[in-house]
Amino acid sequence: MAITVSLVGLFGLVLFFLLRSKTLGWGSAFIAMMFGFFLASTGASGPINQLTHAVIDAIGNL
Repeated sequence: MAITVSLVGLFGLVLFFLLRSKTLGWGSAFIAMMFGFFLASTGASGPINQLTHAVIDAIGNL
């Protein structure tokens, strides 16, 4: 679990700087994919799914 959280932090930081410098390409797509993959295996996946469902339900009720 500790390795997964640190990889999420590492890939998130790299993705942040790639997006900030507007350097978008195959490398940043890989970084974004790996960030999402490791983020899904942390405890943050449950709240993220709940938030996504809440937003979708709210949009449907507009």
